[in-house]
Amino acid sequence: MCLDLLEVARLVDGMLVGPPELPIFGAATLACARPGEITLADNAKYAPLVARSQASAVIVGPGFEPSGVPYIVVGDVHAAFAKVVQHFRPRRTTRPIGISPAAQIATTAKLSEGVQIHPLATVADDVSIGPRSVIHAGVRLLEGCQIGADVTIFPNAVLYENTQVGDRVIIHAGVVIGAYGFGYNLVSGTHKLSHQLGYVEIGDDVEVGACSTIDRGTYGPTIVGDGTKIDDQVQIAHNCRIGRHNLICSQAGVAGSATTGDYVVIAGQVGVRDHVHVGDGAMIGGQSGVMNEVPPGRRVVGSPAIDEREQYHVWATMYKLPAMRKKLHELERQVEELTRMVQRPQQDAA
Repeated sequence: MCLDLLEVARLVDGMLVGPPELPIFGAATLACARPGEITLADNAKYAPLVARSQASAVIVGPGFEPSGVPYIVVGDVHAAFAKVVQHFRPRRTTRPIGISPAAQIATTAKLSEGVQIHPLATVADDVSIGPRSVIHAGVRLLEGCQIGADVTIFPNAVLYENTQVGDRVIIHAGVVIGAYGFGYNLVSGTHKLSHQLGYVEIGDDVEVGACSTIDRGTYGPTIVGDGTKIDDQVQIAHNCRIGRHNLICSQAGVAGSATTGDYVVIAGQVGVRDHVHVGDGAMIGGQSGVMNEVPPGRRVVGSPAIDEREQYHVWATMYKLPAMRKKLHELERQVEELTRMVQRPQQDAA
């Protein structure tokens, strides 16, 4: 597995500056690299970190010439470093297992060619699974689920009945799709669960991060559009319609019947109110609370979320409040003193 530095340079098609025979035994990030390993620095601002690193060599981009350490110059630092990492830590390949006898599969389920189902997975009645899809251990596919081709569902995910999943979808461990929406009617002083007759429809090339949840619609579908990527621990509520190629980051929550356009970015810990629309290409900053519709292409931040430039002015003013408060007290004192000075002659004249 060991490569000399010249072999690494050839592997990434880079220009070597340093001893070609230097042995490299592994790859690691700047903070973790040890002697004998190569690291990466994609910006010259990391020069101090490179200088302190124990790495024996570094992969850099054009124009960055670190001192005191051999380096390889490449056009795309991350793509090159990924090649090196894959050389030293190649992906583990597992042999196809087919259909495990330890899986529980209903007789009415339809399994296409090349499907793999791991032990302890459950496939209920009327489920269909497309070609080459992989269902890992502990997955539960309830009645009527439709899974497309080349789908991977990782351990312990649960898909409620009638969930529809497109092609090339990745569903990570612990995901729950199709649970009842959080909708109740107050009847005689008691919260009664409202109708939960819908389902979830996931488009092609979607990825759903670990422990995220997507609730079913009340009567029809909750929809996630083609190409959308959902991070870990995200909540998509009932009746939502998420557009194509959205990026929804960790711990965001989208309330019931909210909709998004295409290419929307929702940062971490954002909350989107129910029944609002976020337009195409909009970006919502971290920890924002979206209370009103967001026009296409708009960048908003804060809670309530407003245009980012306006919000930055608000925050700048807030930071000045302590000084403004101090100044106000000083002005109040001066006014009181001037008032006394005006009142004194009047009192003497009286």
